[in-house]
Amino acid sequence: MSRWRPAAAASTAVITAEGYRRLKDELELLWRATRPEVVRALADAAAEDDRSENAEYIYRKKQLGEIDRRIRYLSKRLQALRIIESAPTDPSAIYFGAWLRVESDDGVAHDYRIVGPDETDAARGWISIDSPLARAALGKRADDEFEADLPTGRTGFVVIRVSYDASLDER
Repeated sequence: MSRWRPAAAASTAVITAEGYRRLKDELELLWRATRPEVVRALADAAAEDDRSENAEYIYRKKQLGEIDRRIRYLSKRLQALRIIESAPTDPSAIYFGAWLRVESDDGVAHDYRIVGPDETDAARGWISIDSPLARAALGKRADDEFEADLPTGRTGFVVIRVSYDASLDER
């Protein structure tokens, strides 16, 4: 049995200015506060008895590996990202950074914001530009209808409102 898997599709390397600042702040926090604290705890645990049976040492070593992995990822990702700060030339259509309200086939209204894959937040309704819903909505305007292939099946939507005003983010 082979372990080969096809490569994952590359995510779009765009981000809002706010999202970029958040990732940069996370990287800074990991370097300045979190990592040094874990390194100190690891050193203290290493000074104790036999390392092979020292649960604290094993835990801290694993934790340090996870922090270093995240630092490497953020360092590379921040260099690759392109910050999109301005609204598109046609603010009546759905593009990156748009806040939109859509109504699904079942009559329920949903509020979303289209953001980069690194800043998605389901609780706030922030969806990745790479998501099936966002891909299907791109270029649509108020009163346009579209269909998206969602995990629950093909679903129809009607665009109710499109905006690039941050004050609409009510969550």
